[in-house]
Amino acid sequence: MNINELEHIIRAACAITGEDNIVIIGSQAILASFPNSSLLEKLTQSIEADVFYLNEKSQELTDLIDGTIGELSIFQDTFGVYAHGVGKETAILPKGWETRLVKLKNENTYGYTGLCLDPYDLCVSKLFAYRKKDLEYVSAMLKNNLLETDILSERINSVSDNDEKKQLALTFICNMKK
Repeated sequence: MNINELEHIIRAACAITGEDNIVIIGSQAILASFPNSSLLEKLTQSIEADVFYLNEKSQELTDLIDGTIGELSIFQDTFGVYAHGVGKETAILPKGWETRLVKLKNENTYGYTGLCLDPYDLCVSKLFAYRKKDLEYVSAMLKNNLLETDILSERINSVSDNDEKKQLALTFICNMKK
């Protein structure tokens, strides 16, 4: 997925639901922070954008997204990308993540706003998921100097509970420094 495709998903999702903004929490969120980086091509190969809304109707709206511009929809058939409605609880995120969301709002989004996880919060969620593809994602971010390990470690430590997952994530970061 590229920045234009993510902007299309933002405008379609908001137009369908009547909401002014949508949160992007998956891998594609990185496009808001680095929209033109060729380093991200491998990191943004997925054709799916994980999205949800920050309101009391979130589940109803994400179900609407899945049914209209989700996987196997006419939208996907036509444009080659799709939105996947998820719950806020899908990702384990560090304290204060809501205050660090990166806004993607421009003429291509028709004034709608994509609220994208910042790169550090995105990578914390990936480290807590601890799947091979997520570790490869974080590794690529670190190897390309798109993250500072000290800030990433601080964010990991700010996650409530999950001590075992915290330790795994911190060990992974420590091993990347070597």
